Amino acid sequence: MTSHHDPDTLNLRLILVSGKTEEFTFSPSDSAADIAKHVYENWPMDWEDEQVSSPIILRLIYQGRFLHGNVTLGALKLPPGRTTVMHLVARETLPEPNSHGKPADRNRSSRTATAGERQHELVVAMKQRSLLAVL
Repeated sequence: MTSHHDPDTLNLRLILVSGKTEEFTFSPSDSAADIAKHVYENWPMDWEDEQVSSPIILRLIYQGRFLHGNVTLGALKLPPGRTTVMHLVARETLPEPNSHGKPADRNRSSRTATAGERQHELVVAMKQRSLLAVL
């Protein structure tokens, strides 16, 4: 959202799930929400087939963590003048802060299964199917 010639700019290379990339330049004061809005309003032509319906669902991932909308680039202490890589995904909601990607465990009986639990359930289901096929 700033000029490429400003020494206080931060270059971001945003990567979609599909692997497509695009570079943008921002100010340290720009927040994750500001970036999502700017990208949405300046959606690259070669990303056209992945256009989202609203900037509200665009989420940035930096070093494996979702950035909440109010987090600024300056708070991340990114090096000015260098390109930083972030992922850009469409996602309605975010995990609770500091939950490491896990949903808040407010009610254990209705919590979401972890990836390991889902994988275990899948393996058990596959074994059951193969046993039934033998019978």
